[in-house]
Amino acid sequence: MSRRTRREASAGAPASPCTVTVCRGCCCGTEAKHPGVDHLGQFSRLKEGVGDAGRVRAVPCLDVCAHSNVVVVNPSSEGRRAGGRPVWLGWVVQEDMVEEIVDWVRAGGPGVAEPPGTLDLQEFAVSRRVRESLDSGS
Repeated sequence: MSRRTRREASAGAPASPCTVTVCRGCCCGTEAKHPGVDHLGQFSRLKEGVGDAGRVRAVPCLDVCAHSNVVVVNPSSEGRRAGGRPVWLGWVVQEDMVEEIVDWVRAGGPGVAEPPGTLDLQEFAVSRRVRESLDSGS
């Protein structure tokens, strides 16, 4: 399907919010890799903070363990129409990072709002293979 065809198809589709995907695989979200980090608490704060502004989900492994803890912020349908693309964030272990993700999603997320604070310093690029595995419902 071409980009134009996708755009036309999504024009009549109901709006979808930002989706925040939190890796909770072999390295991310583990006490062994990040002792002292309240992983369950972080996930709960993301879900509660994002609320109705988006969707938060956990997945087993995103296959980018060198960047643990990994969070991917996918744009809303509005953000995609504005050119927003998924943003991969690594080393999300501090509470202020969680709060910045919440603030960003509540402001509209990728394509709609700039990432707050120093969140852009956590961004990293992934291979096409890894991106596609997330798109396919990894």
